[in-house]
Amino acid sequence: MTTTSGPLSGLRVLELGNFIAGPFAGQLMGDYGAEVLKIEAPGSGDSMRRWGVTMEGESLWWPSIARNKKSVAIDLRQTDGRELVRKLVAEADIVLENFRPGTLAKWGMDYQSLAEINSRIILVHVSGFGQNGPRSTDAGFGSVGEAMGGIRHTTGNPGLPPTRVGISLGDSLAALFAVIGTLAAVHERSGSGRGQEVDVAIYEAVAALMESTMADHEIGGITRGRTGSVLPRVAPSNVYPTSDGAEVIIAANADTVFRRLCTAMDRAELADDPKFAEHGPRGENMAEIDAIIGAWTSTMSGDVLLKTMEDSGVPAGRIYTAPDMLADPHYAAREMVVRLVNQFGVAVPAAGVVPKFSRSQTATPEPGPGLGEHTREVLAALAGIEDGEWADLQSAGTAVQARS
Repeated sequence: MTTTSGPLSGLRVLELGNFIAGPFAGQLMGDYGAEVLKIEAPGSGDSMRRWGVTMEGESLWWPSIARNKKSVAIDLRQTDGRELVRKLVAEADIVLENFRPGTLAKWGMDYQSLAEINSRIILVHVSGFGQNGPRSTDAGFGSVGEAMGGIRHTTGNPGLPPTRVGISLGDSLAALFAVIGTLAAVHERSGSGRGQEVDVAIYEAVAALMESTMADHEIGGITRGRTGSVLPRVAPSNVYPTSDGAEVIIAANADTVFRRLCTAMDRAELADDPKFAEHGPRGENMAEIDAIIGAWTSTMSGDVLLKTMEDSGVPAGRIYTAPDMLADPHYAAREMVVRLVNQFGVAVPAAGVVPKFSRSQTATPEPGPGLGEHTREVLAALAGIEDGEWADLQSAGTAVQARS
């Protein structure tokens, strides 16, 4: 694996668990230069290997969500497997896990046990409901976290059932907070010399993004609900029609920007109309102003509208699909499309590294590894295992698997 000079270079992460919330956090740490050892079950590995759209049985997501990781196939359900992982903990900085709370304790791998091995270890938990509380041991998927976190209630159209966004938002938000929490703990450890636990609940990661919804209800007497493509009393900021069917968002809700939009529309008088001149009245009359803008935008193509907005200094953008992202020159200039060659020799496109760093440049991401691809390398370096000992280690019922 290529050594990077990313800002987390020198940190070693043990990634335990499956699916999205934990592994996406591991992907980000790997993107930033950490060495990520992905501990997977022999024989099956992470379920993400087979999740979603597949090619000959392998997920097209796998090259990305497992990129920059080393696959070490160890069975945590076996005593010998757990002992090997404990040896890895002695040389690690971070353990990242997303099992149901209580699982690590059952295996004798709770924080107290790991801290006895390595007092500097940071144990990062990602779970549905957190490590304590009345629902802590319940199964918690991202969809449930999105519901309890409040975002499902605000997603969709008024008068219709709540909808979801077309990605695993709750899991991804939890992963982001896991990385943020990990970095905070690493910084604290630089002074104290000690590790600690980082406890991320999916529903809390969602709730943290819900702005002032609780205060709006308790103090303002307003319970936010589903509002379709707009935010209440924020106008104009909507999707507007074009003559060629393109979907273009115009965000001109700031007073100065609205005035520039009015000039572009050759309707400068609207900016002085008491109904539209300021943010408050404009929000109260959002349906009317949206209708005026929509009648204007529908007379031109999406490209002409976007160029007009660009020339006028009005924020606007086309609603992108995957083909738009792949073809966009700004995506290309910012290296936001990387291609990871999978085991079948196919260059699988994926999102690039976010954010960009001025000095700590990261290497081009390497695609997700085969199951057990790095088991021999990692364990041999750890315990000095000779080639002749692998037959015993991999005999029927043992705890490891190495890809030949």
